[in-house]
Amino acid sequence: MTDPPLPSATSRPSAEIDDFTPHAARIWNYWMGGKDNFAADRAAGDAVAEVYPDIVVMARQSRRFLIRVVEYLAGEAGMRQFLDLGTGLPIMQNTHEVAQRIAPESKVVYVDHDSLVLAHARALLVNTTPEGVTTYVHADFHNPEQVLSDAINVLDLNRPVAVMFMGVLGYCATLEEMRSIVSRTMAPMPSGSHLVLWDGTATGEAVVEGGDKLVESGGVPYLLRSPEELATCFEGLELVPPGLVPITEWRPGTDEVVPLDAYGAVARKP
Repeated sequence: MTDPPLPSATSRPSAEIDDFTPHAARIWNYWMGGKDNFAADRAAGDAVAEVYPDIVVMARQSRRFLIRVVEYLAGEAGMRQFLDLGTGLPIMQNTHEVAQRIAPESKVVYVDHDSLVLAHARALLVNTTPEGVTTYVHADFHNPEQVLSDAINVLDLNRPVAVMFMGVLGYCATLEEMRSIVSRTMAPMPSGSHLVLWDGTATGEAVVEGGDKLVESGGVPYLLRSPEELATCFEGLELVPPGLVPITEWRPGTDEVVPLDAYGAVARKP
């Protein structure tokens, strides 16, 4: 296998890291039990967990959701191309590892605009099979056109692509922006492509208070929306059963089902 094309020159990250300001990816890494975080991140994470202890469960269950979703897509749905937007810090069973375990020829493109994330991606998001491709682009999912201009160096948009927004759409300032980003990303995708997303939801007082604590601690604001608002991202698509549900209820198999303020779904483009 030849090496995958490099991202464009404008998409290469810098190495500058600020360890005094809480950082979204590092806070999430802390909640998931990772070690790529600093004192400021742990302080912000603890402030949220103090009022919303389920955030730690949510973080870890979100990865279980990702694993089940990718197993479905690479297996039953036959997907061989994945576009994972807002990757975050690698920690365990990342998208390419799950997909290439089931379908060794799978191509996976990770997307993140964060220099820290991309520095880790260079070291850790490496191919797991000779047949597959694993690469990344340094781009912001808020700009789908930029994302796609780099992703097409690896992905063939004449064949179905699984587009994944995993816990990142809360960084959209408005519902209209969120819907626009999803729509513009899915627009060039051919029939048979899939949209996957999950996000925290404003379905309880404690999770809302946790969001407030995150901001008070210096973290980037994360806007919680209702399941009904998330559902609007799937208009024109065919929801895969069981539809939009709490992430622990999406085809749980032997995984534990616990109530969480986080909803997710998978849908197919007709």
